[in-house]
Amino acid sequence: MIEKDDLRAAVGSGLLTEKQAADLISLSDSRRGARENLSPGDEPFELFKGFNEIFIVVGLTILAFGWFGVVGLALGDRIVDLKQYAAVVALTGAGVLWLLSEYFVRKRRMIAPAIALSIMFAGNAAFGFLTQMTHLFMIPQSDFSSVPLPLLLATLSLLIYWWRFRVPFAMAMIAVGLFSVAIVFAASRGGQVEEIGDLFLLSAGGPFAWITLVLGTLVFAVAMFFDMSDPHRVTRRSANGFWLHVVAAPALVNTIALSLLDSDRDGILLGVLMLFAIVAIIIDRRSFLMAAIGYIVAIAITLLDGDGAAMTVLILGVVLLLLGAFWERIRAWILRLLPGFIPLHRLPPSQV
Repeated sequence: MIEKDDLRAAVGSGLLTEKQAADLISLSDSRRGARENLSPGDEPFELFKGFNEIFIVVGLTILAFGWFGVVGLALGDRIVDLKQYAAVVALTGAGVLWLLSEYFVRKRRMIAPAIALSIMFAGNAAFGFLTQMTHLFMIPQSDFSSVPLPLLLATLSLLIYWWRFRVPFAMAMIAVGLFSVAIVFAASRGGQVEEIGDLFLLSAGGPFAWITLVLGTLVFAVAMFFDMSDPHRVTRRSANGFWLHVVAAPALVNTIALSLLDSDRDGILLGVLMLFAIVAIIIDRRSFLMAAIGYIVAIAITLLDGDGAAMTVLILGVVLLLLGAFWERIRAWILRLLPGFIPLHRLPPSQV
């Protein structure tokens, strides 16, 4: 095993530059944890490294509640304007969260605290901008005309946070933030949502389903950009792709599956679902397929009745078990059938 002293010696002898040595150390650090003991072909996934990270997340949660309580008591008698109060809490809270992220994320490289801090930062930014720039507390909630801009600013703030700390989970929240901005903007321009299905049915009168389909495709494209820049999945770019696939898959399946179900095109729906499965296998993303199938199960339970729902869930369970058991063999077989113009060198290599 090459130690850091060996790398220092290599830099001193001129064999490596300081940048090359730093990049090699960073690559080695990124492979530790969930990637270190993975079997060949498995998909990296890590929420925490140990119970100490859970301990710190609990501490951060308690700290957040204590922070709001202390600030509320300290400023309650002095500030009567809710907007001013929210601005003070949001700005100072964002600063504290940023400093905590500098230690727990950049220095300690902790995973669970990084997720918790990114969620808190996103909530803090959204709360501050929404309270300061909208009138939701003064007029009926159905008026969303002032909401898109502060939501967009909160999403951009989260993008800056990701740029600084490179927390992969933040990419999923950025994608969700963009969905929220687009949906609320469409609603503020006169779009009406009579029921939740209108958000995903292409046959519905509003633009919501098309927004979901277009944004889902764009999020999938960005996820593939990250994946293809790291086919061996040894850096955080792969983790960014993982979380973006988790957002993209339900958005795409929501729109396509519900629209086909509504038009009674069950045969086409089955073909589309098979296409989703093949795409997930080719790009070697179980997360993409899991998010899609999870939504399909929800559709089966809520929209189908009796034996139809039970049979659908049973078939999906069998399919998942077969894919889990023979994923690599199925993937190797499919990759051999692909045409030559597909850049297989930019995809994870087959282990079979």
